[in-house]
This record gives sequence, C-alpha cells and structure tokens, in this order.
Amino acid sequence: MTLRTFSVLNGLSVISLEGGEEIGKVIDLLFQETKVKGLLIDKNGWLNRHLFVPLDHIHAIGHDALIIDNVNMLSSYDKKQFPYFTLHNGVKKIVGKTLMSTEGEKLGLVEDVYFHEKMGNIVGYEVTDGFIADLKEGKRVLQSTAPLTVGEEVLVIDLNC
Repeated sequence: MTLRTFSVLNGLSVISLEGGEEIGKVIDLLFQETKVKGLLIDKNGWLNRHLFVPLDHIHAIGHDALIIDNVNMLSSYDKKQFPYFTLHNGVKKIVGKTLMSTEGEKLGLVEDVYFHEKMGNIVGYEVTDGFIADLKEGKRVLQSTAPLTVGEEVLVIDLNC
C-alpha cells in the first residue's frame, strides 16, 4: 500500500488513457473527515475550468503523471456545491491553518497530508513552525486517523487515535 503526500501530486499532468490527451494539472486534494474523495484538476485551454476526479477513478499515479481511464470520469467543480474540504483552494481550505491537539497544545501550521493512495485514508499531517524552525528542526509529521475539527481559523485533532 503506497503512502502519498499531496505535495508529490501537485502539478502532475493528468492524462487520459483512452485518448492519450493531457487534460490538465493536479492543483488540489479534496477530502471529507479522514477520506480523500478526489483531486482537483486545472483544465487546459482557454476556459480554465476546474474538474474533479474521484479517487476511485484514477487508473495510476506515477512520478510524472496521473492517469485516468477517460475524460468521462471527470466532473465540473463548483466549490459551492462540493461539501469537501480542500488543502489549498476554496472556502474550506486547511493549509496554513493552526493545528491544535484536543489537549490544547498548538502543534503548528498545516502544510500537507499523508494518505494511502488506493484507499484514500488520511493517516497524518505535516506541520511547520515557520521557515526558521523548519531549517533548524525540520517539519514534523503528526500521525492520526481521527477526523479533523475544522474551524474558521483553527483545526483540532485527537492525536490519541
């Protein structure tokens, strides 16, 4: 079972296996509670719409591209209609928000998530204490399978799960 971070997927070309065409680039990850629901694609062309591809419709994720079976698996993305949280884009984004433990400890700012590629389970969060702290100590990965409580400014997580 392959463990991924979104930062590895960000910017990958999305290729249709059926037609061999490049559809666009991966720009975000959408999730609900502890499950990745799919990826957001920035479509190529004049009318730069965003498209949603469900995780279970992804044929393969490689080092250079993400492969889908065909373009019929994609749907238009309207951030007002999708109930999912995002990492970077949209009203319900989590990157850059403060992550707190249920014990009241400030853990840092969310930078990325770790998830199982096929199952979509989120198993950890990469957090930062800022650029200087990252240089001195590095970023930290906090493991938890508990769902996030997502507020306007703060995220809360139970690290005992």
